[in-house]
Parts: sequence; C-alpha cells; structure tokens
Amino acid sequence: MKKIGIGYENYKRLIDDNCYYVDKTLLIKDVIEVGGMVTLFTRPRRFGKTLALSMLQTFFEDERDRAGNKVDNSRYFEGKKILLNGSDNVISKMGQHPVIRLSLKSGKQNDFAAAFLKIRDEIISEFERHSYIKQFMGDDTSSIEEYEEYEFGRNIWLQKEKTFHTDDERKAAIRNEVAKYATSLKLLSVNLQKYLGKTVVILLDEYDVPLENAYQFGFYDEMIGFIRSLFESALKTNDALDFSVVTGCLRISKESIFTGLNNLQVNSINSLDFGEYFGFTQEETEEMLKEYVLSNNVDILKDWYDGYLFGKTEVYNPWSVINYVRDHVLDETAFPVPYWSNTSSNSIIKEMIDDADDNVRAELDTLISGGTIEKPIHEDITYGDIHENEDNLWNFLYFTGYMKKVSERFENETIFITMKIPNKEIGYVYKNQLRQWFDKSIKGLDYSPLYEAIKDKNCTEIEEFISSLLSKSISYFDSEESFYHGFFLSLLYGLPNYSARSNREEGDGRPDIVLYPNKPKDPAYIFELKACKKFNEMDGCLQEALDQIATQKYQDGILEDGYIGSVNYGICFCKKSCIVGILE
Repeated sequence: MKKIGIGYENYKRLIDDNCYYVDKTLLIKDVIEVGGMVTLFTRPRRFGKTLALSMLQTFFEDERDRAGNKVDNSRYFEGKKILLNGSDNVISKMGQHPVIRLSLKSGKQNDFAAAFLKIRDEIISEFERHSYIKQFMGDDTSSIEEYEEYEFGRNIWLQKEKTFHTDDERKAAIRNEVAKYATSLKLLSVNLQKYLGKTVVILLDEYDVPLENAYQFGFYDEMIGFIRSLFESALKTNDALDFSVVTGCLRISKESIFTGLNNLQVNSINSLDFGEYFGFTQEETEEMLKEYVLSNNVDILKDWYDGYLFGKTEVYNPWSVINYVRDHVLDETAFPVPYWSNTSSNSIIKEMIDDADDNVRAELDTLISGGTIEKPIHEDITYGDIHENEDNLWNFLYFTGYMKKVSERFENETIFITMKIPNKEIGYVYKNQLRQWFDKSIKGLDYSPLYEAIKDKNCTEIEEFISSLLSKSISYFDSEESFYHGFFLSLLYGLPNYSARSNREEGDGRPDIVLYPNKPKDPAYIFELKACKKFNEMDGCLQEALDQIATQKYQDGILEDGYIGSVNYGICFCKKSCIVGILE
C-alpha cells in the first residue's frame, strides 16, 4: 500500500517516496494543445496548483546538474497517462526546454521592502539553480559578470547590513533594486536560450499572494507596479519564451497587473476546459478509496468534500480527501472534519460577516439553510474592489471556493450565477464564523437586568431580555436546540456568587443548566430548555420542560446536595423568541 503524502508539492519527491498519486499528467498534453502562450490557472487554494507546476517542470525541463550534465527525468512518467495517451508531438518535448520556476508566496510580509526582498531572494535562487550555464558562456566576460550580479545578489547588504540615515535614502535604494529585478526573469530566460539554444518555459506559482498581502497591509500600488513590470518583461516582450503557466487563487484584472499582455489565456473555474486537473473527480476519489479499502465511505466524502464545479466537471477538494483517507487508514471510526477550512484563517468570511448589513445576513441565512442566491459574475476584479459592493464580495467567495455554481443565465450582457455552499466542510466555515460574530456581538453587554429578573422570578423580563439578544442572531440557528443551550449558558456565567453547570446529574436525570450558589442560604436555579418550530407549539413546549423538571425530580437532587432549595425555570425557544415559566 502506497504512502499517503500529506503536503507534498514536489512531484519528483512524491514519486520517489512512493506516495499515492492521482495521475494528472495529461495536463501536459492539454497545456501544449489547448493552452495559450501564457495560461493563467485560477483555482482555490490547496487544489493541487503547486504540485501541477512541479510536474510540468519535471516533464519539460532540460535539467542540468551543477557541472552542466543533463539529468534524465523520464522515469518519473513511466506508466503515467501522458506516456500511455500522449501524442508523439507532446512526448517529444519531454526534457527539451530550460525551465524557470518561481513561487511568489514568500512575498507575504508587513511592508513592501520586506516583501520585495523575499521575492528577490527567490529570483536569486533561480539564477543559482541555473549557474551551470556560465560554462557555456565561454569568453563572454560581460555576460558572466551580469549573470553573477543576479546570481549572488551583490546588493544583499540592502537587506542585512546597510544602515540608512533617512527614510528617503532607504526608499531610493529599494527603488534601484526593484528596477533591476523587474527585468531579471527576462534576462535569465534570454541567457538560457542564448547558451543552450532552446526556448524557455516559465512557471509562476501563487502570483496573487503578494498582491492580497499588500492590499491587507496598505502597499498594494507598490506591489502591483513591481509584479506588473516583472510579468511584462518576462511574458510579453520576451522572444526567448516558449510558453508560460501562471497559477493563483484569484484573477486580478488586466488593467492592474496584466496590462497589455495580449498572449494571456485565463482559465478560471468558469472555463470549460482543464476542469479535471485541479481537484479529484468522482472516479479518482472512488479509486483512491478502493485502494485503501474505504469504498463504504464514499457517501460521507461526497457530503463533506465534493460539490465544486469547474467548468462542467464536478470535483472533490483534494486536500480534504487525502487527509480524510489518511486519518481513516489510522482509525476507521474517525469523524469527518473541516481539513481545508483549518488551513487558513478564512479572514475574508470573517470580514464579510463583521461588515454585513441586514441584506447580506439574510442571504447568509438562506445559504446556511441550504438555499441559493443569484449574483452577477465578473472575473476582472482587484483586491481593492472587493469591499466596494456586495457583488464583488460574492464574486471573490465564488472564485476562491467558498461558493458553488448551480446554474447560470445571461441577461443584458451580464452573466448571473445561482450559487450555494458546496458542501458540509464549507458550511462549517460559515457557521463557525457566524457563531463567533454572534458571540462577539453580545459579549460585553450589561447582563444585570437578566440576573435581577432571574432572582425576582420575573418571567416577562427574562423573555424580553433574551428575545432582544436573539434578534441579532442568524435564523439558521433557530432550529438547533444546541445553539439555544450554548447561548443561554454563556449568559449565565457572569451571575455573581453562582457557578453555572451544564447537564450535571441531579435527581433522576440531567437538567440542562443549573446555577449553584456559593452562599448556602441562596437558592439554586434550574433551567430546562426546549425548542420548537412553530409559535403555536410554544405553550406545549414550555409545559413539557416544566413537567420534565417535576418527573425527573431535579429539585430533590438539589436538596440532597445540601442546598436550601431551587427555583425551577422552563424555557421554550422558537426562532428569535422565547417564553419562560416557573414550576411552582
């Protein structure tokens, strides 16, 4: 049985370590036969983009060791679909191109200088990886010196040693470095073609990470300027380029970063081709489950991790499927958990809920309840546009994997998409963030009127106080008795000189909540909670709670514990209302 490789992003290592690999090598064929001169793939995070680029690099690269000797990578594709189903024209390209591969994910820093220098270090590393070409340069001293200037980053003092007397001096030094490295990928590709005689493949991963980060930290325009120049020189005005593949989570509008890049072909989750190469298809998922003797679990995986529609291909979240299989090989009784949502802070969901007005919360309510909403879709947005209006925010959520397309229609030159939450895992993200928002919205309020009403046995005041707080909640939670239980318990923790306990055995059963007094002469307070669906059921629901207190003899248990007695409350919740009664 093959190892289940968690977190592998290097294709060669995945194969060398004998990990289970869902064969996506036909991507090579389609990149050549269907892709553009520059193909941008936008997919949600953790859907295999980095591993796909590593696989492309392994296939196409005329890889050399430090001494300039050719490395044969053909063994990494033995038995793979590309050799079994690829055309002679495609297979003949294996190992025939110098490859430049750059990840921009390191550009996630608190200011532009730090972010740029991290990206610069990645560029320097790529020059170092190709340092073997200096032996092909012969007596071309000027080319060698220019190459070494980039390879060794002679201005490394800018990052570690140089002391600047003024901020202007520091900014000027950074500008010089930015101007230099903005054309570095083109210089590297020109050198590779010149001395190896072959056009270059450029693979750029996570291009939008530094842009999202720059937006969050307030230096978006500076980062846009650098990335735009880097891309234009490498991908637009570069005769040494054979083709390029770029990946990211979100398409950034041409006006902001791909200005004038006429050879760009964008492939998003809306595109009809390449849908099967990012994420696991139904067949691939079932094959993996069969390999690890988990075929009976397919329905659970479908509920939790399926539901993404890329073009016309429905796929599972690969990160979650792999983690689920690994956990269930170790423990077949393990429960499904939100693996994908736990890899990120899901800050965009948090911001959305924090800033939501009544309309957005109503739409969230609809979605969490299993319903759908319809929104106009446009792919050309920038991070700066996200919060300008609600439609942009829904677009962002759709293209980054937090929503799924159900259907679409075309009207007045606009595409409208009906969307829903794709699966239980993403539903958990929304529910969890909504609960946090609700808890935060009521935290810090003055609960003393509630406490006084409880002590005074004022059922009307208790009802009004609780209902006013429930009016802030999302209606979805109204069907969950557990929500009411947790909500009410959280209100009681601050009652002076009392300790709240939940589901502790008393009498012949376990009351929902008991407030135990710290002073022996004070009564305990018992609360039995019920929830119903319809308002006309509330009186009967309340009576059921009071009857349960009596039949289960909760108050006898309180007396046996040595307390002087108890005040016994029944509470029935229905949607955003409640009624309260006392067992006399």
